[in-house]
Formats: sequence, C-alpha cells, structure tokens
Amino acid sequence: MGKQRSTHFCKNCGYESVKWVGRCPSCGEWNTFVEEIVETGKKTDVVPFSNFSKNEPAKKIQEILYQREQKIDLEEVELNRVLGGGLVQGSLVLVGGEPGIGKSTLMLQLAVNQNRFKVLYVSGEESESQIKMRAERLGLKNENCFLLNETNTQSIIDQAQILLPDFLIVDSIQTLFSSNLDSVTGTISQIRECTALLLRFAKESGTPVFIIGHVTKDGTIAGPKLLEHMVDTVLQFEGDQNHMYRILRSLKNRFGNTNEIGIYEMTQNGLLPVVNPSEVLVSNTDEHLSGVSVACMMEGNRPILIEVQALVSTAAYGTPQRTANGFDTKRLNMILAVLEKRCGFKLASKDVFLNIAGGIRVDDPAIDLAVVVAILSSNIDIPVPKKTVFCGEIALTGEVRIIAKLDQRIKEALKLGYDQIFIPKVSKQRNFTSSEIKIQQNSSIIQTVKSLFS
Repeated sequence: MGKQRSTHFCKNCGYESVKWVGRCPSCGEWNTFVEEIVETGKKTDVVPFSNFSKNEPAKKIQEILYQREQKIDLEEVELNRVLGGGLVQGSLVLVGGEPGIGKSTLMLQLAVNQNRFKVLYVSGEESESQIKMRAERLGLKNENCFLLNETNTQSIIDQAQILLPDFLIVDSIQTLFSSNLDSVTGTISQIRECTALLLRFAKESGTPVFIIGHVTKDGTIAGPKLLEHMVDTVLQFEGDQNHMYRILRSLKNRFGNTNEIGIYEMTQNGLLPVVNPSEVLVSNTDEHLSGVSVACMMEGNRPILIEVQALVSTAAYGTPQRTANGFDTKRLNMILAVLEKRCGFKLASKDVFLNIAGGIRVDDPAIDLAVVVAILSSNIDIPVPKKTVFCGEIALTGEVRIIAKLDQRIKEALKLGYDQIFIPKVSKQRNFTSSEIKIQQNSSIIQTVKSLFS
C-alpha cells in the first residue's frame, strides 16, 4: 500500500492545489475546490497494445502526407450529420445531457440497430435485464451487440481487447472507477483517470468510443472542464421533457462542423430522426390568428422554418411583464425598446409574451424580424398574411440588417411552398429575383410594417 495524501481539485476546470483556496487561479470561479484522497507510490496500470509505436522520430511538416480521416457510416442520418459525416476511427465522443432526456436511449438504439458492426455496450447504472427490456422495445436488430455490466475501467478495456468491437459505448463515465486511485467513484480524479484510460485505448486500438456524461444543475457536464478538452467530440443532447422533440448539438468536433444539429422525435418506440424539421415545427392549421409569424433560422448549414408566437395585452398589475420561451429575454427587451423609440409603437405599458413553437431554443439573430412582426400583429390584432416568411436582424436604429446564407433560406421557403419572403435590402450586385416566390426587400421596420399592414 502506497503512502496516501490528500489534494484539492477545482470542480470547474480540474485545477489541482495542495490546499483549499477560495477562488480558482485557473478559471476564476469561487468555492469550487473539493478535497480528494489520492495515492502515491503505486504504479499505474498500463494497457498494452501491439500496434502502438513508440519513439517515433519527429518529421518535417512538409514530409507528412495528408490522409483524409476514414469515417464510419452509422446508418443514422441525424447522428452522421452532427458527427460531420460519420464516426472517425479511434475517436472519443462525449455525449452529455440532462437526466431523462434520452442519452441512454439514443446510444442503446445506436447499438441495437446496427447490422454491420460489432458493438460493446457497457452499463454501470442499469442491470442487464433492464437494458434487455429496453433493447427489445427499441427493436433489437443487431446480433453482434454485446452487453457488459461493469464499472472497473481496466476490466472494460480487457473485455474490449477480447471482443474487438467496431465501437464501444460506456454509460456513464461518472460510474466508472480505476484501481489506480483510492478516491471515491464519481470524483474528479476518478473521472479524469478513467477518461484518460479510455482515450488511450481508443487511440492505440483505433476503436471509436462513446462515453455518456451527466449534466449538473447549471447545464454543464459533470466533472472538470478538462474532460471536454480530452475528448475529440462533445455532443449535447437538449430538449424539454414536456415536448416530444430533442436536439443533438455538436459543441466540439475535431473532425467536422461544430454548428450542426440533429433533431429527433421521442416516441414510445424510441427516438425517430426528423428529416425535415420545418414541416413539424410550423403549424398547418386553417385558423388565421394574429401574433403568429414564420422565421427561417440557420443551424449550421441547415435552414429550418420555425413558428414565432407573440401575445401583447394591457398590463393588469401595473408593471408590464416580459416573458420569452426559447428566445433571449434581453434581446426581446432590446427589440421592444427599438419599437418604442424608433418606430413610435407604445408598448411600455403592455405585457409581452413570446414563444418559439416546438420547444426549440433559438439564438440566430435572423429571426428578429419575425419577432417584430409577431409582436406588432398581436398588438394591432391583425393576422400576418399566410405563406409568408421573415428573415432579418434588427439594429438599434430600427434598420433591418443583412444576414448570412440568404440563398439557402429562400430555397427552404420555396421548397415548403411559401408565397413570399421578407429579407433585408441587399446591394444591387446581390439582387435576389425569383419567379416562384415573391421576395420583399426592406431596409427598416417601418417599411416592413407598411408593406404588411397598410
């Protein structure tokens, strides 16, 4: 038994200190240090791999031959999109999300629905019978899906060396422990050590590894930020449990675009990919009500039509309320101030409620114009013309500013059968014309309002 000592770790960034400090010198957060017992004098277990080359000399950058990463097609459209076209061999992918959002369901569904790959699914939280029941409910198709109920990281790697799976899934990283350390399971040192062992296994064997990570109450993945720096890809599974749609978002990807998202629908038979989210996020009711507009947002390279709903009413309790669901409340207050100051609409004494339909969280400034139109439509109680889409960012001057990827937004509106689209006024060199959809170019909010409601 080696000599034991205690040390302190920052829960936010993983910074190590010999004593407790109030503020972390690395990330600047307060009261994030916790004490853990670590062991010294004990050799770390080394996992041997025959294909690991040591003492390789350094090469000149001109001598290195560029080779495109070979990506594995997972036969899952949305997951392939978020990963950048497929799963890279030897990559370590971290999947995070709130409890009950569907992380385990997504990974188990990936394991049991593969027909061409051998998959090892490791669970440290559920029993084998529980996972078998869920797998049958999801539709067990993969005869080469192996289940292992284990929390010892060394034992998991030993089993993976015997089975030689095409990829490995671990649920979850917070339940694993390494015998190299004496600290409790789930502590920062254990999470860091287990992730390092899985990372070494992935790189030296070329086996892709998925690890599931829990999320703390403030929305960050439990464990130090160092965990996100160690892995190759960080995927965030988002959504509201009261809504049926889930969003798989790429926060970090060394092999692809970090702006891509995948949209799933939660059903009794598991998660179903939503190929065309614009058709499900916009209602197709025959009722023509005020306070509803349609915007075209961009998520990565993917245009999506969403429905913006607004309700404006007289403040009944003196102080007006400003509530936004799926939209930044501070930006809503800015837009209301612009409408009051620049456009002359008296909204200071009105309650304003804003909602993005479908439980989607939007941060694209291009939906500002749709928010403005929905608010004014509810205020004057006049419906927005049907089959109309709005794209534009609102400036503090009341100007409608130019936005990126207008071509793709117009094509998406045209594909879904919309009659007209309102966009910012662009230069003559980039003048948009189309015989199939009417393109309205406006330079200000006043001009847009006159075109709609006059």
